[in-house]
Amino acid sequence: MPRKLVVSTSFALLFFFIPVFGTDTRTEIYGLRHHTHPYFTRIVIDIGSLREYNFSELRSPDRIYVDIYQAKLNPILQGQTIPVSNDYLNQIRIAQKTPSTVRAVVELDFEKIKHYEVFNLFDPFRVVIDIYPKEASVGSSSVPPQPPKPTSSGYSMIRQLGLGIQTIVIDPGHGGGDPGCMGKGGLKEKDVALDVSLALKKLLGSKKDLEVILTRETDIFVPLENRTVIANQKRADIFLSIHANSNFNKKRRGVETFYLNFSPDPQVNETAALENATSTKNISEMRETLKKIVQNSKIVESKELAENIQKNLVKCLSKNYEEIKNLGVKGGPFWVLIGGEMPSVLIEISHLSNSKDAMKMRDPLYRQQIAQGIYEGIMEYIQSLGKG
Repeated sequence: MPRKLVVSTSFALLFFFIPVFGTDTRTEIYGLRHHTHPYFTRIVIDIGSLREYNFSELRSPDRIYVDIYQAKLNPILQGQTIPVSNDYLNQIRIAQKTPSTVRAVVELDFEKIKHYEVFNLFDPFRVVIDIYPKEASVGSSSVPPQPPKPTSSGYSMIRQLGLGIQTIVIDPGHGGGDPGCMGKGGLKEKDVALDVSLALKKLLGSKKDLEVILTRETDIFVPLENRTVIANQKRADIFLSIHANSNFNKKRRGVETFYLNFSPDPQVNETAALENATSTKNISEMRETLKKIVQNSKIVESKELAENIQKNLVKCLSKNYEEIKNLGVKGGPFWVLIGGEMPSVLIEISHLSNSKDAMKMRDPLYRQQIAQGIYEGIMEYIQSLGKG
């Protein structure tokens, strides 16, 4: 076998513990994720706090392992095995090796890799494994990875760290005993939202590197506050909530996309009040809620995602339908977006209160075009991260 090149050497981080009787000093390992780029695969182990670690390799079968000391594995990850769909990696495993040591194992073929690197990053603390295949395994049709594009506010932390998209959670608004707004002839928001969400899932499912999860796939009720909880539990990279709008002004029509923020716009606040109607929160919780909105570190990326979706949604619908009104991108205080740990948007796909919009939404082709437009917006956003 050709000699393997290891760019980084084992880097042991020292951390001193003061033993306290009856106290568990182990930190939690709460995440294991990977993404295959055109020229390498990155594996990330998310760790609750700074810890000492060591890595090495074994043969027959070929594998790299990383041991993290004074650590415990989140029960969700215990014994987890993740298959990897490329020709130089087989799978990634993680388990509690001893009561105080967690081991992650990467099964691969040393004959097909050029070198690998193991290193750590801070804030939050994580161990990263980068594996580079030989040139022959990349393929002549591959293109070098593109750097991320800046947002209108510059390079966010997501772009600085070169993070990508693997898991998408789609949230069909309302459901069950909550029909949402109603259109002429009994068309219900919950049904339209679910139909568009299922179509969008199918489109995104054609991309082998994406995992797509719906908060509901049938006509059931999911509390507003639980929807981002689902996204957080699934470690989603982006969250999209699909809705149809309603307004006291029956002439108002069009599509618009929201991200979490405050807004002085009465129309935005009316929409927020309508969508937040099923919240179970009390006035006593208002201060904490406002704090969450102010501290939301994903506003820049959420706005960028919203702008990509809105632009492509309007563009796609305008190809086949007349009088598609672009109501733009706005910030708004929507419960369904509060608490999400990832870029999150709410899409109002049309107005059921407007007769022209409602007539279009009865057309299955129109709903399919809505899904197509959202899909193209997501793809453009992923490309802007340098991952397309």
